[in-house]
Amino acid sequence: MRLGRDGVAGLVGLAVSLLLLPHALGLPKLPIVPVGPGFYPTLVLAFMAAASAALIVQDVLAARRSRAAAAAAAPPEAPPRDYGAVLSALSIVILYVVVIPLLGFRIATALFVAAFQLVLERPRRLRQWLALAAVAVGTSAAAYLVFEQYLLVLLPRGTWTGW
Repeated sequence: MRLGRDGVAGLVGLAVSLLLLPHALGLPKLPIVPVGPGFYPTLVLAFMAAASAALIVQDVLAARRSRAAAAAAAPPEAPPRDYGAVLSALSIVILYVVVIPLLGFRIATALFVAAFQLVLERPRRLRQWLALAAVAVGTSAAAYLVFEQYLLVLLPRGTWTGW
């Protein structure tokens, strides 16, 4: 079986993460603080290993499907390039970085997630708009709870809002 670019990238990512994971696990544990110096590297490397393994599996399954359908199907059309969406997404990220000190992390993150979803796919029905709002507010709330409340990381407060 031959791996495609995604499979090779997955193998490289998996190898790097598995090579570095023992070093991250070997970092000293702090007796007073539950989150020691090895917590974040271990977390990132574990997610990287899982994502890399998923990428390999996805590539293998896609190769099987494409071999089965290759004889009967015409070559697939390349999707049209949408440089406007890329420029819009980049503008939203830049605006997010500028607005965080003014509005604060919670409000700016909710607006960022909502705006980014709008760029990716504009809702057409009320239910889709409600889902967009729920994902935006939920993402901001989850990030706030995890980082500020659980991990005790101070998130930026807005000069305009005090939040």
